[in-house]
Amino acid sequence: MSSHAPLIVDAEQLGSEQVTLARSFRSQIFRRFRSNRLAIFGLIVLLTLAFAAIFAPLIAPFEPDAIDPYAALHGPSPNHWLGTDDLGRDVFSRLVFGARVSLLVGLFSSLIAVMAGSLIGAVAGYYGGLVDGAISRLIDIALALPILPLALVIGAFTTITPLSLTLILGSVFWMGVARLVRGEFLTLRTAQFTEAARSVGVPNWRIILIHLLPNALAPVIVSATLLVAYAILIESALSFLGFGIQPPTATWGNMLFNAQRYIRDAAWLSIFPGLLITLTVTSINFLGDGLREAIDPRLKLE
Repeated sequence: MSSHAPLIVDAEQLGSEQVTLARSFRSQIFRRFRSNRLAIFGLIVLLTLAFAAIFAPLIAPFEPDAIDPYAALHGPSPNHWLGTDDLGRDVFSRLVFGARVSLLVGLFSSLIAVMAGSLIGAVAGYYGGLVDGAISRLIDIALALPILPLALVIGAFTTITPLSLTLILGSVFWMGVARLVRGEFLTLRTAQFTEAARSVGVPNWRIILIHLLPNALAPVIVSATLLVAYAILIESALSFLGFGIQPPTATWGNMLFNAQRYIRDAAWLSIFPGLLITLTVTSINFLGDGLREAIDPRLKLE
């Protein structure tokens, strides 16, 4: 009995040390992220936009589709802070409501891509062999297809709504995530804790979901933030080309599409949506870069 006591104490000490190391690593991540001013700036901008999108009915002074022919193409004024469009609709109100569509499409299409890509990449990396070969070839073929034309082709066979566009973008974004997760799993599947789990009869699905996937999420989180920015750009590009979400639903992209005809006489119609798209995408990129630098294992001991 006494001969086993030191082993129990050692195991408890080891577990305590692992918890302490994990907490220390998390504090290092938070400290490095907090010291990145551009990442903090990006986070503040995104939180502000998210707040505006959630509370759009309370923030917007007008309904986004309220038409006033007598106020058409009026410049910024005390009544209409950012001016009006060709139908007399308040530009500020439409921008605030448009943030809902652009942000939701970007966020949920990224979420779909991460979920699908993580599952596919995990299966490929864990099982290897023929399974990995088949999935890798599928990923290579899918990555060879240009995203924007592919989204245009898919969109041609369906009515474009925020939901359908989210599904379309999610279906064409998963490949990069899958390749990233596959690479992580190729390393993790030979780790000691993986072999230990197999030796005690833990099912493969449990090893994948419970033991390995959480350890592969750090680079995936960074990739997900960048996918949000990419999705917003694609949504804006599709709407700008006239193949995206159609009016009267307000999105930043279709506001730019409508502003083309008035670029000389009413420049504010294109300036403000363009600035918001640029600011949002830049902020997301700042946030993604900050997260990558914060959780980069090579910076772990700094």
